[in-house]
Formats: sequence, structure tokens, C-alpha cells
Amino acid sequence: METLANLALGFSVAFTPFTLMLAIIGCFLGTIIGALPGLGPSNGVAILIPITFTLGLDATSALVLMTSVYYGAMYGGRISSILLNIPGDEPALMTTLDGYPMARQGKAGDALVLSGVSSFVGAFLATIGLIILAPLLARVAYLFGPAEYFALYLLAFCTLGGMASNNQAKSAIAACLGLGIAMIGLDNTSGMPRFTYGNLHLMDGVDFLVAIVGLFAIAEVFFFIESHGKDTAIGVKLEKVTIPVKMILDSFWTMIRSTFIGFFAGVLPGAGASLGSFMAYMAEKAVSKDPDSFGKGNPRGVAAPEAGNNAAAGGALVPMLTLGVPGSGTTAVLLALLMTLNITPGPTLFADRPEVVWGLIASLLISNVVLLVMNVPLVKIFVYVLQVPAWVLLPGVTMISFVGIYSLSGSYFDLLLMVGFGVLGYFLRKLDIPTVPVILGILLGNQMEDSLRRAMVLSDGEWSFLFSTPIAIGLWVAAIGGFVAPMFLRKVLKKPQAITD
Repeated sequence: METLANLALGFSVAFTPFTLMLAIIGCFLGTIIGALPGLGPSNGVAILIPITFTLGLDATSALVLMTSVYYGAMYGGRISSILLNIPGDEPALMTTLDGYPMARQGKAGDALVLSGVSSFVGAFLATIGLIILAPLLARVAYLFGPAEYFALYLLAFCTLGGMASNNQAKSAIAACLGLGIAMIGLDNTSGMPRFTYGNLHLMDGVDFLVAIVGLFAIAEVFFFIESHGKDTAIGVKLEKVTIPVKMILDSFWTMIRSTFIGFFAGVLPGAGASLGSFMAYMAEKAVSKDPDSFGKGNPRGVAAPEAGNNAAAGGALVPMLTLGVPGSGTTAVLLALLMTLNITPGPTLFADRPEVVWGLIASLLISNVVLLVMNVPLVKIFVYVLQVPAWVLLPGVTMISFVGIYSLSGSYFDLLLMVGFGVLGYFLRKLDIPTVPVILGILLGNQMEDSLRRAMVLSDGEWSFLFSTPIAIGLWVAAIGGFVAPMFLRKVLKKPQAITD
């Protein structure tokens, strides 16, 4: 009953005209930000934070606006993934594996509608989970220490390698390359520069957004130049856009499974939506009766990562609100916003400022419905992007990529680095080396290193500490199994490949 009373308080805040308007505006802006290659929710929220201070918004209004942008960007990331094979943000990486082939098959509309519904299911159920299970799931996060986190990150690399490549060696090379790039910059412990070669621009490390845009957007431009547009999704013949009811119903349990996986990944501080989408996709492929169809346009390969990453977005709010620990990069930005507004997240927040917490939760429920209504009817508008001539669209994508990256850092060096990553992505694809483990290494490398170092400090350098708990042992076994099994199950686990004819 207390929960219902709190929700009633939240809806009384959320249904005020001004707050409702902010939620709708945030959803719209977030969808656009998510659809733009390379931006993503964390950067979108960071860019829009100054607006909250310019408008003089109070804590509740500012948080509602920013979280609506957050959820909207999670929805929007799928658009460029499906239409252009360019992830709008890092959690949408896995959507490209089956979303892009569906677009090539003339099912772009079906893929966008299915992904929109999957995003709604994942985000809505995650918000319900936030309401009911926040205290319990916060305690679960306490079970993960540095040893468990290190094993969890290792599991992500190993299982992703088994899924993303038909050659374990190439996948391992890609992961090591990503981890090596993640080491560039100042050492977190000693403060000494590593692999910077005296370049001041590299002191802060390599921004994963620069790497993502380069490896995907710029590399795609290079392939377009080479193929003269013949091997791109742009310009494919589209079927009539309808609501794929049967496809949605067939993927229902996929959405449910992926929601639980993504929510769990989101609750774990540092895991976030990226790992949620990876694990959801891998789990769905593992339980599928036809795993060979993944990577070739399987609708469940679209539903799983979209439900997983949007559920993780909701789950990431649990540790932020209850413990004051960000569950993802975006919630870290939101945490900074809260502290700027003199609000201290933690267990006492629910008692001290219930109107902020429950107003936020109620607004998230409303935002999910708004996003579903906004994304499904507007799917035709998004599909029209495919009808734009390639010689117009790709230079436009390139321009947006350059402007987006430069606006974030104001550094010409990042633009040069982005082009360098584009060249790297081009050659990696030529050599059939997967680029996703590279991105995963850049994204999770620092956290993985920090977890290893903390484990070694706590154990005084004793390596057996990494295998000291049942959870850690289970994750190690799963990681080794996930990497080795494909060697013996090659006919079942093949590299997901886009359809090019």
C-alpha cells in the first residue's frame, strides 16, 4: 500500500502540465539524439544539462527532462543501427547484427516496429522492477566485488568472441586490440602516462565515441566509396510498412527473457546497457532452435538486444537512486546533475525527497508510453531515410559525425583520431576481424583493469582471490566455456553476417 501511495504522489507530480510537457519534449529530443550516429544517451544528456540551468528548472523537472532524454536516446539508437548499419550508441551495437540484414531484405519497417515494441517492453518492465525490487536488487549488487566484476567482464569478452567471429584467434586479437587502446592515457593508480608518446591529447585516453564513430560511420563511408553504394542498405526496395503482429507475438518470450537479463546487467554498477544488450543477444542465440539464422535477419536477434539495453537503462537507475552509485555512464551524468542540484542520492533519498524519486518514476512510466506511441506511427518517416540517395545521405552522416565529435571535445585531434579509426575499421573488416570486441575492449577495459587491481590490493597480490567465491568461479567457468565451445560447435555457432545481395 505504501508503494501505491508513493506512486500516487509521483503521478500527481508527473501529470502537471509543465512536467508532462518536459517528458514529451525529452522523449522527442532523446529519440533524435539516439538516432544520430555516435552521440548516444550519455553525451545527449551531458549536452542538454546546461539547458536545465538556463531554464531555471527545479530538481524534479530537471531530472524528468534528462531521464526522458535518456530513455528516448535508448529507443532512438536502433534507428541508424537498422537503417545504416551504424549504431546510434554503443548499446545498439548488437542490433546491427540482425537489424541491418532485415533492412537489406526489405523488412526495415518490420525491424523498426519490432525494435520499438521490444524497447517498450524492456523499459516498461524495468521501470516496474525499479518500483518493486529496488531495495532487493541493490543488495544483490553488494555480492559483486572486484573479483566477480573482473570475471564478469572476462565473460563478456569470451562469449562475445564465440558469437561474433568464426575464428577464435581473430576475436581474441580484436579484444586485445580494444584492451590495448583502453590502456592509453594516465594510469588510474600512479597517474603516469601510458602509450601517449608525449601527446597531450592522449592523456585523457581515447574517447569510445570517437572509436565507435570511426569504426562504424567512417569505415562505412570507405566501403561505400569502394563499392559505389552497391553494398549498402541505402536505396533497397521497401515492402509495405505494417505492424508485424505475428513477428511481435513470436518474439514475446524473447523480450521477457532479455528484459530480465538486461535489468540485472543494469543494476550492477558499471555493467550498463552495453553488457545488457550483449548478454541478451548471446542468451537468445544460445536457447534458439535455429542459432544459425542469427546475423542473417532473425527478428529475435533484433528484439533481444533492444529489450535488453532498454531494460538495463531502467536497471541502472536502481544503484544510482538507492546507493548513489551510477550503474552506467549516463546515470553517472545524472548523478552529477543531482549533486549539482544539492540532492544526495542514496537510501535516504526516498524518505527525504519522495516527490523527486516518485515523480521521476511516474514520469518514466509515462515516457515509455509516449515513446511507444511516438516511435511506432513514425516508423514510416524513419524508413524514408532509406530512399534518400546514397551520395546525399552518407556525406550527411559523415558531416553529422564530424560536427558531433567536434562539438563534444572541440579538438581537431579527435577528428583525426576518428578518421584513423575509420581506416582501422575498414582494414579489420577486410581481414574478417570483428570490430565489436574492439569497441567492447575500449568500453570496458578501464573497468576491467580497475577491478583486477582492486582484487590484487585486497588479496595482497594473491591470484587465487579471483576464484575465491562461487559467483566468481561460475563466471570463470562460463567464460571459458563460452570461448572454447564454439571451436567444437562451429556448425551451430557461426559468425553473424549481413546479407549483401
